[in-house]
Amino acid sequence: MKNSIITLLGYLMISAVVFAQQQPQRRFQSRENVPLDSIVLSDPAILADKKTNMYYMTGTGGRLWKSKDLKLWSGPYRVTETDPNSWMGPDPMIWAAELHEYNGKYYYFATFTNRDVIIDTVKGNTIERRASHILVSDNPDGPYIPMEDPIYLPADKPTLDGTFWVDTDGKPYMIYCYEWLQNWDGTIEKIELKPDLSGSIGEGELLFRASDSPWSAENENGQLRRNKVTDGPYLFRTGTGRLGMIWTSWIFDIYVQGVAYSESGTLDGPWIHEEKTITPPNFGHGMLFQTLEGKWLMSVHSHKNINGRYHRIPHLFEVDLTGDKLIVGDLYK
Repeated sequence: MKNSIITLLGYLMISAVVFAQQQPQRRFQSRENVPLDSIVLSDPAILADKKTNMYYMTGTGGRLWKSKDLKLWSGPYRVTETDPNSWMGPDPMIWAAELHEYNGKYYYFATFTNRDVIIDTVKGNTIERRASHILVSDNPDGPYIPMEDPIYLPADKPTLDGTFWVDTDGKPYMIYCYEWLQNWDGTIEKIELKPDLSGSIGEGELLFRASDSPWSAENENGQLRRNKVTDGPYLFRTGTGRLGMIWTSWIFDIYVQGVAYSESGTLDGPWIHEEKTITPPNFGHGMLFQTLEGKWLMSVHSHKNINGRYHRIPHLFEVDLTGDKLIVGDLYK
């Protein structure tokens, strides 16, 4: 009888542990055949992978969605494996994830935030430990794991929205935002990466500041000024070979996206900003990709403030890159 009770207690303890381990996944139970506009997701980025003939969508939240046709999606799936002993901590927030295929591997560029570590306080704002970072996998749907270097960007600076570009010098770079919360005029910067993207080389270099934009605006203490937010950079080339960058900021309380072009054709610029925005009001944080059939599209999220909470849905726009400029067309259907 005693042995039976011990066996039963052992079974219950094991069952409790298994149940507890399963609980986080239960919140993200995957679904099938979900329309794109039924998914709540900020910063949607889509990889069209010809090896698997599938689309993979990531964004804020650290989960992945899959689709064969861009119409119906399955997910969300957990695909990241971070180190709990790293600067990220055991449960980092994950923002603005992008997938990039490079030299036969898949790389997960994302922003990780450790809410338990405060690195600074500026004008009453406490700034958490946050940085753009890269994970790697042999497969587009992961798992994505850390690489050699534990830190890509300075520990005392909040950085976010890292993206990928190989410049005309053949070297890979991360392009990212240095957040306005600390410098009070957000910037977009570049840093060189190791050939296998396992770490960074040197220090970040300024490309431009939020205040360089001719279209952003805010009212600060009764004074009209350019907005201080830089968000969501993404690089592209037009059909004529011109280097451009889309990025997002605000016109007062309207979230919107603009574009800048490099006069030198390289990351070093100088970057000249178009006078007008390129997306309708309250669409932003875009990226560009080609469908499996070769059509260029822009992935963005819509932005709506509902009782003080942001509600964001992925959308696709048609784009024309054949000329000297990026032209955004209608919503893709």
